[in-house]
Amino acid sequence: MQRREFIKKTGLGLVAAAGATTVPAIGQSSSPPAAQPTAQPAVPPQGQGLPTLKWRLASSFPKSLDTIYGGAEVLAKRIAELTEGRFEIRVFAGGEIVPPFGVLDAVQQNTVECCHTCGYYFHGKNKAFSIDTAIPFGLNARQMNGWYYYGEGLTLTREFFAKYSVVNFPGGNTGTQMGGWFRKEVKSLEDLKGLKMRIPGFGAEVFSALGAVPQALPGGEIYPALERGAIDAAEWVGPYDDEKLGFYKVAKFYYYPGWWETGPQISFYVNKEQWEKLPKPYQAAFETAAIEANLRMMAAYDAKNPPAIQRLVQNGTQLKRYPDDVLKAAYDAAQKLYAEESAKNPDFKKLYDSLRAFQQISDIWMSLPEGALANFMQAQMRAKK
Repeated sequence: MQRREFIKKTGLGLVAAAGATTVPAIGQSSSPPAAQPTAQPAVPPQGQGLPTLKWRLASSFPKSLDTIYGGAEVLAKRIAELTEGRFEIRVFAGGEIVPPFGVLDAVQQNTVECCHTCGYYFHGKNKAFSIDTAIPFGLNARQMNGWYYYGEGLTLTREFFAKYSVVNFPGGNTGTQMGGWFRKEVKSLEDLKGLKMRIPGFGAEVFSALGAVPQALPGGEIYPALERGAIDAAEWVGPYDDEKLGFYKVAKFYYYPGWWETGPQISFYVNKEQWEKLPKPYQAAFETAAIEANLRMMAAYDAKNPPAIQRLVQNGTQLKRYPDDVLKAAYDAAQKLYAEESAKNPDFKKLYDSLRAFQQISDIWMSLPEGALANFMQAQMRAKK
């Protein structure tokens, strides 16, 4: 769709058509824009008064991770374009104005208007937050989009987040992640006993059930912890981001699959009061920009991960599949955890039951045409045909 046509259809044309006099920004001052050319159509009465707004967005991610951090930049850039610069969002990297794991509190308290983060970072507040990102053996990226946009996902999570004065939007996905970097090889379930691993959310609880010792660390603290032996293993995202953080230099065993992050979603959280005050055309711009950020992040990782994994192997990384006994034990432990949490947490149960029902049908479908074709094509590629 052409940009001008989109602006007209969403009502953002009201912004572009605003006259020479505007209402000052909320809590700010703004200079009147230059007069519009005489060829401009008459200004509709309802278009007058749209403010110039400046918001702040706190990310949980460092700038060095350009793809995952870049999701917020995609949002800000597109919103500025769609609103002719009237709605500006300034993006701050993790730790610049808010600690990486403090962004949700900052949004709730209206310290910042919005943030870009992962729900499972707030697993300790309520384990239902993890469902907004990923749970072990959960939905993949496409299934997450299906559940959110065309299933019950967005409706149910919006009900949950409203309890925290937040409005949530899908804002990216990494795809199924790798299973982490290990200083020593994991040959069986027994090798996990006492192992100190950086991992968040339900993944941490499953590893704990398997005898490991989970650690919660922001992305920027993982490498030094691995280097000095404070942790024995760590998971982050996948080849492109992991290579940037240099994990291959201090841990050579790279495991797959990341069964605890089968399609981890990154989200935008907006202060509910600020969202409700936002003019409808600006809300439309935010929603559209968030969808674009969601799409672009997954596409970027699909393009960047393949050459990155090749470079890692060339630099001595050893790829290892998790042993079957680890995968089976992890699956069983996850199901037990979900049953226990559902019995005592109605927020979690409501979201989990809906997600699980969607997954059971979706998995059957995906195993038919795409699963069969993917298996065949992989066999041909391995045979170099």
